[in-house]
Amino acid sequence: MKKSKSLYHGHRFPPAVISCAVRWYFRFQLRLRDIEELLFEREVVVTYETIRCWCDKFGKGFAQRVKATRCKPGSIGHLDEMFVSLRGEPYLLWRAVDEHGVELDILVQKRRDKAAAKRFFKRVLRSNPVPRKIVTDQLRSYPAAKAEIPELAKVKHVFVKAAARSNNRAGDSRQPTRERERRMRGFRSPKRTQKGLSCFGPIRQHFALKRHLLPAALYRKQLAARFVAWCEFAELTQNPSTVF
Repeated sequence: MKKSKSLYHGHRFPPAVISCAVRWYFRFQLRLRDIEELLFEREVVVTYETIRCWCDKFGKGFAQRVKATRCKPGSIGHLDEMFVSLRGEPYLLWRAVDEHGVELDILVQKRRDKAAAKRFFKRVLRSNPVPRKIVTDQLRSYPAAKAEIPELAKVKHVFVKAAARSNNRAGDSRQPTRERERRMRGFRSPKRTQKGLSCFGPIRQHFALKRHLLPAALYRKQLAARFVAWCEFAELTQNPSTVF
């Protein structure tokens, strides 16, 4: 029987080091140079450009494995759009979360019209079940796009006023993205922003448990289980803490 190649085939650094660097980047509000310094403290000499390559190569795969194993999303979808500046040009980051705040999908687009809303609806439906209800602001692009998608024909559509802060589930969930934007001193290209934030959401939420709702012992137990799952996602055969 032919043995399959390792996920890290061709890399001279141990898998634990690579997976740890990728996890730090997408889990915490760290820059590439911050991770370079953290690894150097642990006697691992690697440049920030190498870490960038690791994140580009492994981030998407890790995020997909996280999404594939997480619980089924809730039946209510909260959709909204937020403005981001890419090299001084305004873009819209379309976002969808369920009633628990779990990010379903994102899409960076230039426009805010019916075609953009329809494109986003289809993207969300490709990787998530049809919701029972969707909650949006009063942007007219949403109902116009929804009317042309057969899967959403019988889905209840609830409108809220943005000024009333009724759609807090979607509004609150964008805070980590804003923090990420400030830490990186703004995003650059639409392609890199889409790729980076698509990995950032699932990986961050995999470890970001609702600590304020859990007793300390239960929180540590669940967090330990998340680390065990991460070792499976990253195909690690040893605990990363034993490498450093």
